[in-house]
Amino acid sequence: MTTRDIDESVNAELNRLRESIDNIDAAVVHMLAERFKCTQQVGHLKAAHQLPPADPARESRQIARLRQLAESAHLDPAFAEKLLNFIVAEVIRHHERIAEESATNGEGA
Repeated sequence: MTTRDIDESVNAELNRLRESIDNIDAAVVHMLAERFKCTQQVGHLKAAHQLPPADPARESRQIARLRQLAESAHLDPAFAEKLLNFIVAEVIRHHERIAEESATNGEGA
């Protein structure tokens, strides 16, 4: 069955919902971009003060916090944790690169 074969009102509702999904996806991408701008600044601050790229205690607190937020929002906490772990791994990779560049350029504190 193709969308041509679906009742016009169902097709209209499907399109409306998909437009909402597209808008939400765009918002998520923009929010992630803002988050990474902040984490880049954290990476530069850590590099300047020779702090480690990862902060396991902070990450644990963030996971617990995000799991609680997910439960409140009726989102699977395990999914939220996986998403945060994926994001944190990327942040740590950025922080490691920033630290290496800082060390190469002699910018440490």
